[in-house]
Amino acid sequence: MSLYQYEREGDVQELLRVLREAENPEVRRRAAEILGRFEDHDERDDIVRGLVQAATGEKSDAVVAAAIDGLDELGGDALEKLIGKMANVDLDGDAADWVKAKAFIQALQAGIPELRMAAANALGELGQTDAVPYLIKRFDDPDSRVKARAARACGQIADPRATDALESLLSDADPEVRREAADALGTIGNRQALQALLTLYNDSNERVRRIAVSGFGKFESDQPVSYLVDALGDNSGAVRRTAVFSLIELLSNVPTQQSHTIREAVVDQLAATEDETVVAPLVEILEVGQQPAQQRNTAWLLGRVMDDESNRTAVDALIDALHSEDQMTAQFASTSLAEVGGTYVEKRLLKVAMDEGENSQTRAQAVFTLGKIGDDETAERLENLLDTTDDEMVRQRTFSALSKLGGHQRS
Repeated sequence: MSLYQYEREGDVQELLRVLREAENPEVRRRAAEILGRFEDHDERDDIVRGLVQAATGEKSDAVVAAAIDGLDELGGDALEKLIGKMANVDLDGDAADWVKAKAFIQALQAGIPELRMAAANALGELGQTDAVPYLIKRFDDPDSRVKARAARACGQIADPRATDALESLLSDADPEVRREAADALGTIGNRQALQALLTLYNDSNERVRRIAVSGFGKFESDQPVSYLVDALGDNSGAVRRTAVFSLIELLSNVPTQQSHTIREAVVDQLAATEDETVVAPLVEILEVGQQPAQQRNTAWLLGRVMDDESNRTAVDALIDALHSEDQMTAQFASTSLAEVGGTYVEKRLLKVAMDEGENSQTRAQAVFTLGKIGDDETAERLENLLDTTDDEMVRQRTFSALSKLGGHQRS
């Protein structure tokens, strides 16, 4: 029977037998790799013991590496079993985190790169700040995979002491190292870390650019606005979408006293940007976003970047935002709909205003917006609304709207 069949049937014991007895090291390597995928198997303890034995007793470096990777994939206590055996330390479930960290720090010096990688992973999960200086030492590791894992671990621990060393990795030749360093700096998020990310918005690697652009939303000034606008022209759709998300996050994060200035800077920069590049991600945020500040800023910005009402998906999203439980979001959506204007906008607003089943506040907001953009036909429809609705809030807004549209005043 083949290894593929053993894997498909979940026959762990046969895979362990192959790992112990197969003459071909490539077959043993493959068996170790497969065993690492059975994280939830009933015989997980047997798998861990078998992989630990292979990692410490194998002659083939490839099999040892696969066994270590397998233990790392299994997660939990699997790697601790190996490190504990090698360091002659009992790392059972009751061992203190600092005891485990000490053992993993020792493993960072191991001659096998896969073990150094696994140790860095474990230290990141433990989150012990004492490990940071030892992880930083691995930034000079001859294996770029180890450098990348050490950078990732520093990001998980999020200790600002790692900022200088992480910044030094941003010029590494390996894009994976740059990516992990950028991600870690974005997580740390202090002023120096964010400033370092500005240099990466045009990195040759798409994933690095996306991570850097994602970090720009954490600024509390307009400094990254021009970089974000440049990123809206990126060849990668993922980078462009991330830039829009970061613009909204930036508007949500800036201090209140700077909000107006930054809003105007964003709008000015976006004026020359292709409409759809910005509108589609904004619509996505408005439809699925959860944070009120993000919803408000998205609703506000949509009205400033849409050239007209031709993007009906965007108009529909703003109409839906009129129903928001957050009153400011509804008001910003109303303002944006007034900015966009047009026949389709009027039609959608009238549908909401005339629907007796709608919430009073939503209907009143729709009528208010119609008072800004309606025509004579709209005024006639609102005149009729006064004859058919008993909703006092809607009636008051209708009187006001008709006054703006030059319609008849009624008592």
